[in-house]
Amino acid sequence: MTPDTMALRLSKPHTSPARPGAGTAELAGRARKLLTDGDLAGYRALFGEAARETDLHRRYAVRKELLQAGLAAPRGTIQQIAPVFIAVATEGLAILDEQPSEPLLLNFVGIALYELGALAGAKALFQAAYRLDPELTFVKRNLDEIARRRRDGVVPRLPAAVASALRSLESDAKRTANRARPAEGMTITLSMIVRDEESMLPRCLEAVAEHVDEIVIVDTGSTDRTIEIAREFGAKVIEAEWTGDFAAARNISFEAATSDWIVYLDADEVMGEGQAARLRELTGRVWREAFFLVENNHTGDLEDGTSVHHNALRVFRNRPEYRFEGRIHEQIAHRLPGYLAERIETTDVRMEHFGYLGVVREEKDKSRRNLELLQRQLEENGETPFLHFNLGSEHGALGEAGLALEHFRKAWEGVNADGNVRAFGFAPSLASRLTAALRIAKEIDALERHVEEALVIFPGFTDLVFEAGLAHLHTDNHPRARELFSRCVEMGDAPSVYSATIGCGSYAAFGALGEVERAMGDLDAAEASLRRALAENPRFLGAVEPLAQVLLARDVAAADVAAEIHALAGEDTPALRFLLAVPLYEAGAAEEAERELRAVLARQPHAAPARVALAEAAEVAAQVAPEAPAAPAAAQSELFARLAGGEPPAALDAAFARARDAGLGAEPLALFEAWRALLGGDRPHATLPAGASELLFAIFEALLRVQDVDAFVALLPLADWAPLDARDRRERMAQLYLRRGFADSAADEWAAACEELGPDAAALAGLAAVAFVRGDHEDAALFANAAQDLEPGHAGARRVLERLGL
Repeated sequence: MTPDTMALRLSKPHTSPARPGAGTAELAGRARKLLTDGDLAGYRALFGEAARETDLHRRYAVRKELLQAGLAAPRGTIQQIAPVFIAVATEGLAILDEQPSEPLLLNFVGIALYELGALAGAKALFQAAYRLDPELTFVKRNLDEIARRRRDGVVPRLPAAVASALRSLESDAKRTANRARPAEGMTITLSMIVRDEESMLPRCLEAVAEHVDEIVIVDTGSTDRTIEIAREFGAKVIEAEWTGDFAAARNISFEAATSDWIVYLDADEVMGEGQAARLRELTGRVWREAFFLVENNHTGDLEDGTSVHHNALRVFRNRPEYRFEGRIHEQIAHRLPGYLAERIETTDVRMEHFGYLGVVREEKDKSRRNLELLQRQLEENGETPFLHFNLGSEHGALGEAGLALEHFRKAWEGVNADGNVRAFGFAPSLASRLTAALRIAKEIDALERHVEEALVIFPGFTDLVFEAGLAHLHTDNHPRARELFSRCVEMGDAPSVYSATIGCGSYAAFGALGEVERAMGDLDAAEASLRRALAENPRFLGAVEPLAQVLLARDVAAADVAAEIHALAGEDTPALRFLLAVPLYEAGAAEEAERELRAVLARQPHAAPARVALAEAAEVAAQVAPEAPAAPAAAQSELFARLAGGEPPAALDAAFARARDAGLGAEPLALFEAWRALLGGDRPHATLPAGASELLFAIFEALLRVQDVDAFVALLPLADWAPLDARDRRERMAQLYLRRGFADSAADEWAAACEELGPDAAALAGLAAVAFVRGDHEDAALFANAAQDLEPGHAGARRVLERLGL
């Protein structure tokens, strides 16, 4: 057998291993020396030393290295090397007797038997290894090699003692191969941490509950129906005080898990259709320690078909040493035996993550909270590339581009200084986000250099080229942008291991290419590219407006344009209709545009600022004809958008004129005029009309929801002019603050109500809720009991007492 053939059969998945410990290297080195010296007894004695290793992963690693050392022993005649192969087979089968489902070890013993001519035993072992792990292509090649050798009729001449021992070993090999099967009856626990997830949790649990043996949920202070929902699905609920440490909360759930395996999810994550049942199959692969799932992160604000996918480590053996670390963006992978590539498998089992959709992220108010926790982590543990990566991500989510770029640069410098960028699991995401930050900063030359540098490290990472294309598109360098987007199409979507954005090499690239071609006046090419974008993803809203513009520019009738877009799009959503209305109005097709807007309003009759997609409302709503049925709603949306955006007096004058022409009611007009007076430094001249209160509080809620604190503070004095009695006003403001996560402001409102107007049950129950959120359970009980004394059975007080177990 040639060295090349041996290398082929020993091939195994590439990894960037951490050091498994000095013992492994030391024993392997001794094994090679003993084999070179011909000391076979000394070599076999090393297996006894390896068996005494207490760490199960290091024990496996050193045994594997010893077997490999035997297979790679110095060559001579078959008579000289045969005793070494007998030793490898004997020791290997003894190891496999403890746990036969070890594909790599089955392969190693099979090689030893193959070299000795025991082809039936070798074939049984190779087949067993391949049955366990069909991804081991080199095992398939070994099976082919057996077939070739049988055809050639090659039978090695062995020493008598070897031949005698071989018969028994071959029988043992066949029995071992028969036992080498996935384990049966393994159990799995779903572990979660939650807080106020009543809107998300049912969907998550519904998809997975029947496919796991146990559900353990740690609740960190829910004030809604989260706990009740969890128990309806049979979950074991542990109520734990929130300490600002995600790792600690997750570890509580792991400590309570009793199954063989753990899968962990967040409430905004859902196993894909038909995917949860596949978890059971994974549990039988006991030669693995953990599995990556493919996580599809839905992004954007309108669920516009954009998403990012990456490999997420979510399933692992239930071992006490596998625990998280880190207050936020907690990590567990470093606790796993990453130096053993065969212990961790990347699967195609899919899960959907909805937590990055704009509307969900706004409701969670995540970024400010995350920054606070990251700052605490920085103070406790010092700076690391991963910490800078997370800080950059949160600043980026808040629109703080300069700070985001600063942290991403530090993180990139840190991973490069280590010398092995690919060893950092977050490095692909970092490379992509640094590219985006450079684009936003308009540092085009630096961006181009970074993209080419990163592509050397992450070949095929289309997202980086796509970002470069956007940079040139936004600076009107259309030829370069066209070149880059065409390159994206040629590359195709990047692999999920890069946490890639789906579409950067397909539908989104075609959409961007179409926009560039339209800007360059090549309408034929633009139409073809944009049609291709919608053909590849009918839900991709980014192609709707530019395709409509291209068709209108080619003198296609407005009604036909609308019909064509609706035929191409996958779903008739309000967002689609709104985006279609924009180019129709711009082209003067008022009737067709109003038809689209009326459909939006019919589908979203109660969505005040959202009626006309707030982000474009100020511009689009201004074009709604005053006699149109949608005109009052459009006028109200326009006034909200322009006042919240602090637009200049001339723009406001025109907007108010359009609102009056559209017939906007006197009450909302009075409210918006009072808002404008405040922005100008004046006080309203009178109390707001009675009907304006509901709109005012809806505006307050909307501003806090999008974290526009400056606009909220500017409008806040109007609360005193609302036609409400003082106690009701304090109560409504307090409830608003608590809903949006401003517990201190909520406490101030309820405390002021008690001081100015005397204690009542509602204010005391509110103070109890605030105390509970803060983790001050003693005060929470005190306030809740006081509320019950004033109003026995008060619902809010009762809920707090139930949370306290009282």
